Amino acid sequence: QVQLVESGGGSVQAGGSLRLSCTASDTIYNMGWFRQAPGKEREFVGSFTWTGLKIQYADSVRGRFTISKDGTKNSIDLQMDDLKTEDTARYYCAATSIPGQSTWDSWGQGTQVTVSS
Repeated sequence: QVQLVESGGGSVQAGGSLRLSCTASDTIYNMGWFRQAPGKEREFVGSFTWTGLKIQYADSVRGRFTISKDGTKNSIDLQMDDLKTEDTARYYCAATSIPGQSTWDSWGQGTQVTVSS
């Protein structure tokens, strides 16, 4: 496991933008974002894989959210544009620290995103 530190988040009106960042304390191979709204299950938002530079998005955010690799090897950013009230949730960064492993073994503490109408 590695330590993950998220930054960004906050409150914004619908249609606005926010940017989240996640930095790992050591080498990771996959990094992703998940979110959980009150009373709902945690859901996948998007992910970045360093091998092949593969990026994936959930259908609910595709076209509005953009994942990009930070300058360092162990960080990614999540740019969230055209935010909707239904994007309100606590956003968690996750990572895979073992090459070839398909499960997320490291999680951040989460950062709150609140979108008001």
